[in-house]
Amino acid sequence: GKGGAGGSGGAGAAAQTTSSGVGGEGGAFPMGHPCIANGRDGVCVEASTCIYDDWAPVPGFCPGPASIQCCAPLPADGTCDPDAHPLVNAGISEPAGLGGCPPGMTRVASFCIDRYEAFLETTDGAPVSPYFFPDDALPIVARSAPGAVPQGYINQVRAEEACLFAGKRLCTDTEWLRACRGPMNQTYPYGNTLELGRCNDHRSQHPAVEYFMTTDPWIYSELDQPCLNQLAEGLASSGAFAMCQSAEGTFDMMGNLHEWTADPAGTFRGGFYVDTTFNGSGCGYATTAHDVYHYDYSTGFRCCAD
Repeated sequence: GKGGAGGSGGAGAAAQTTSSGVGGEGGAFPMGHPCIANGRDGVCVEASTCIYDDWAPVPGFCPGPASIQCCAPLPADGTCDPDAHPLVNAGISEPAGLGGCPPGMTRVASFCIDRYEAFLETTDGAPVSPYFFPDDALPIVARSAPGAVPQGYINQVRAEEACLFAGKRLCTDTEWLRACRGPMNQTYPYGNTLELGRCNDHRSQHPAVEYFMTTDPWIYSELDQPCLNQLAEGLASSGAFAMCQSAEGTFDMMGNLHEWTADPAGTFRGGFYVDTTFNGSGCGYATTAHDVYHYDYSTGFRCCAD
């Protein structure tokens, strides 16, 4: 790992408690080894407990199991540390379901569907960073709530597992399209006339071009870069575009993130925050070029249930 097994300040350093105004609230850190993550002082703790504002766990700088990570402040200048795993969804809970559906869901015809693009927790309720592919060994559960940063960087296989752990499943293409288009079979979630900006549906510059500061073709092999979805005017929290709502109350089915369906050949729908036109208009946007193991910064999902 970065800095070796002991990290950059780690194994053999005396245990201590530090109090540094964590997250601006003046709270004290848990006991642990001091560490230095990419030049920033922190303390080695269980990663899921590093939920202070503007701090994040950084793997590779602490001794012990992989879950013990260096809880350190994010860069003060606002730049993105690609090694940090911000747990931005800690403490978010699902709202009550609508129409007799489970929490976070609404009724559409004969099925239930998540109102919001999914974010992840572990099966024991610990937060998961939405900016990284969830490790295959990590048991994950899909959740649906406003204000959460939805999970990108996920393939269809892991999305389906997360839905199943939540007692749900991925939506079929037919279900997804019915929920997006509404009972009137509209082109967009809100009607038949495009209203650019009503959804998180376009961006002036591709995030990879902005982040890597080049248009060279190699950047498109780096689309799992965790900082891409942390740029300004990019990925929005679920429900932030309040007018991007379908007839039955689902949000962000057009734009924000692509959404995997249950198609065994691999399909994700709805477009994302850079483009909602290239592979179809609005609800009709469908990407079929990748298999079920593909993921990048733009791939998300939501779940359905009977």
